[in-house]
Amino acid sequence: MPLVTVIVIGAGQRGRMYSNYALDFPEKLKVVGVADPNIVARSHLQKIHNIPDDRLYDDWTKITAQDKFADAVIISTPDHLHRDPAVACAVAGYHILLEKPMATTEQGCRDIVEACTLNSIILSVCHVLRHYPPMSKIKELIDSGAVGDVVNIQHIEQVGFWHFAHSFVRGNWCCEDKSTFSLLAKCCHDVDLLSWWMSKYKCTGVSSFGSLSHFRKENKPPGSATRCLDCKIEKDCCYSAKKLYLNMYEKGISDWPVSVICHEPSIDSITKALQNGPYGRCVYDSDNDVCDNQVVSLRFFGGHTATLTMVAFTESVCKRIVRVFGTKGEINLNAKGEVQLYDFLSQQTIDVGIDFPSSASVRRSVMGHDIADFCLIDNFVHAVAMKDPSIVPASPKEILSTHLLVFEAEKARRENRVICFDE
Repeated sequence: MPLVTVIVIGAGQRGRMYSNYALDFPEKLKVVGVADPNIVARSHLQKIHNIPDDRLYDDWTKITAQDKFADAVIISTPDHLHRDPAVACAVAGYHILLEKPMATTEQGCRDIVEACTLNSIILSVCHVLRHYPPMSKIKELIDSGAVGDVVNIQHIEQVGFWHFAHSFVRGNWCCEDKSTFSLLAKCCHDVDLLSWWMSKYKCTGVSSFGSLSHFRKENKPPGSATRCLDCKIEKDCCYSAKKLYLNMYEKGISDWPVSVICHEPSIDSITKALQNGPYGRCVYDSDNDVCDNQVVSLRFFGGHTATLTMVAFTESVCKRIVRVFGTKGEINLNAKGEVQLYDFLSQQTIDVGIDFPSSASVRRSVMGHDIADFCLIDNFVHAVAMKDPSIVPASPKEILSTHLLVFEAEKARRENRVICFDE
């Protein structure tokens, strides 16, 4: 297989993680450039991947202003900064691995798909759940007719109590004007899954309810401080930043989420980040405004339905629970990634085998979302190397369609109505 060369645009946690594939498989992928306004982030990737000085950029526009020097780009900039580099890189001829969501506006999503289509670009949006073997097994079972006609799907996204506080209260996705609404940021790939599983039927309507129910100033405990390190009641708070970041580091965890608040974690650097940065703020005294719980109901032609529940307040972190109800059986996916099939005729429950990649082919450095992140970058590299966009499991048109459905769901929530589509 030919070696694929890639430029990382946005050297934060996700960009670093995907680029780690090149460390594990140097015969398949080589990082040849990086763009990020943060010199520490740039230097970190330069050191790891031995990138020459003349391929370090503080602005991605300097890459598209010169001749093409790589096969592909990984775009992992903040969500609201996806559209412009994606369009420019497509026009310049780079294949694109684009972090989700595609863009934070409907028009931005359309612009990216149009640019990629016109320039014959392989586009892989990081809807990693399609790459997670249990999710693709559910698709396989549905398409095989194992449960007959699917009548209803229940899908629960357990965000995790501390993960939500980290990312959506203190972190980059806390405010719509800094990023986007939480359904798009967190669950665009969950809506994509429902659409994928129900692809036999056209979606004819959507409704949604949700709110910021808990992380509000009126819920701030008496006697609490603005920052966790200064708080007298911090020990009794399950959302304590001190518990989360310092305790994790003391237990030997220096990657996500600790690596998000400082590039080179240590007790001193973490403490300074909590003293001065957003990750040390009280969760009840922050500037967050995105929903911490939301329900989306989808109606499909013929009366078939599906629901998505996104909730912050769970023990499990980013573990999905799925139930598929068909006319001949039922599929269950638990938080451990185990799939069971119940057959109405035999009244037997079957433990369904999952085809995970062999341990010899997987490395630990790209292991977000269980094994899904690895499968995603692996598929993208192979698609670019073989010049075969079909290796990417979702076409740009499909991804655009599900993004637009997420925008409609949020509109339904805000306007408190059911939005109907032409049947």
